[in-house]
Amino acid sequence: MIHSDHAAQGQHTSVAHTERLAEIHALASIGSIGDWPDSPTINALAESVNGLYKTELIRRQGPWRNAEHVELATLTYVDWFNQRRLHSALDDIPPAEFEHNYYARTRATSKAPARTRT
Repeated sequence: MIHSDHAAQGQHTSVAHTERLAEIHALASIGSIGDWPDSPTINALAESVNGLYKTELIRRQGPWRNAEHVELATLTYVDWFNQRRLHSALDDIPPAEFEHNYYARTRATSKAPARTRT
């Protein structure tokens, strides 16, 4: 289903995002149409994470005093989300721990000496 207000919301979000980047002297990363971030799978993942964020933080802990209050709460939420949240699809360990374990296994595998036949 297409909502008639999506284009207006997207344009407003884009302007607000650009203004915020300018405020903090950050540069935007800009790709071209059809790049991997433009794929339906990535968009669905982003929408899912955004939905969790809104449900678990924005709606649950609001109303908010100002944008700075939201930004500080978001930093705390992202830290919890990555460092302490138990994720059932990752054997009930936090995403950061899962990633650490993955790269530790990858490094160990790549450093293992090749077996030779004797």
